[in-house]
Amino acid sequence: MSTAQTETAAPAKNAPAIIASSVDEGHRTKQAPFGETLVSLARTMPEIVGMSADLAKYTDIHIFAAAYPDRFYQMGMSEQLMMTAAGGLAKEGFIPFATTYATFAARRCYDFISQAVAEQNANVKIVGGLPGLTTGYGPSHQSTDDLAIFRAMPNLTVIDPCDAHEIEQLVPALAKHDGPVYTRILRGAVPLILDEYDYQFELGKAKLLRGGRDVLIIGTGFMTMRALDAAKRLAADGVDVAVLHVPTLKPLDEATIIREASRTGRLVVTAENHSCIGGLGDAVASLLFRSGVTPAMRQIALPDAFLKAGSLEVLQHRYGISTDAMVHSIKCWL
Repeated sequence: MSTAQTETAAPAKNAPAIIASSVDEGHRTKQAPFGETLVSLARTMPEIVGMSADLAKYTDIHIFAAAYPDRFYQMGMSEQLMMTAAGGLAKEGFIPFATTYATFAARRCYDFISQAVAEQNANVKIVGGLPGLTTGYGPSHQSTDDLAIFRAMPNLTVIDPCDAHEIEQLVPALAKHDGPVYTRILRGAVPLILDEYDYQFELGKAKLLRGGRDVLIIGTGFMTMRALDAAKRLAADGVDVAVLHVPTLKPLDEATIIREASRTGRLVVTAENHSCIGGLGDAVASLLFRSGVTPAMRQIALPDAFLKAGSLEVLQHRYGISTDAMVHSIKCWL
């Protein structure tokens, strides 16, 4: 398996804001699906409480804080304390949604989540904003290794949703699920894609969104959106591309992935907004190796490196996860 190291020309547009949404041109959006859904759900679930480590506005949980001020805990810039307190609240029967940036949850809080949440199998929902390369503020804010870190933690379910439609379905599923979960989210104006595919989120399940005879893209997070866009563009060149969406990285829907990857004659491409180490690509490759399934396989992912700061659009293209870069890579591999 090799990783995409696309070196196509950068977009000619002027640099956009350093923090921007991950909405590609022409896509519909929905505002703050996580915060709005959590508020709606909390009307009938009084055990839900919200927590933030001084980033309520930037994870969209400020909407919950405004609606339920008596059920919201502003913990300040104390992510480790927040995770420990969340574990304690869960022991008392609450369902804490603990929010911060993904990189802070993964790097600053690992030991605290491991001991106070995962080891206790506490019913805590850890919500990480700015997943992967969705900010241009450089390595301190770019969460390129969170999936690898949390996949290695026992008891923890790990999710990377695609769009607003999926986030709206995901939040009730998390509240219903009894156990610790880490999920990424997109905030603000979030792309709205999967409603066109009659999509229904199920915890632990992968869904085939589109069939195709030449290439199978196995995507997670917003890279599934780009996989669908890439499939439409490649169809114009006579390349028939299937897209399998894998929102739950742990536990992995092994049966569906093996079934789709076993179909002969298709190049299998994994696509993720995460380091090439320890995320979806590694999980799929390991699964197929153990299962004796050996398709031609390639990986679209971020490099094993601390990424640069700068324009988000330029960075995503430079590091090979833009739709243009994805199309270019797949054409080179065929």
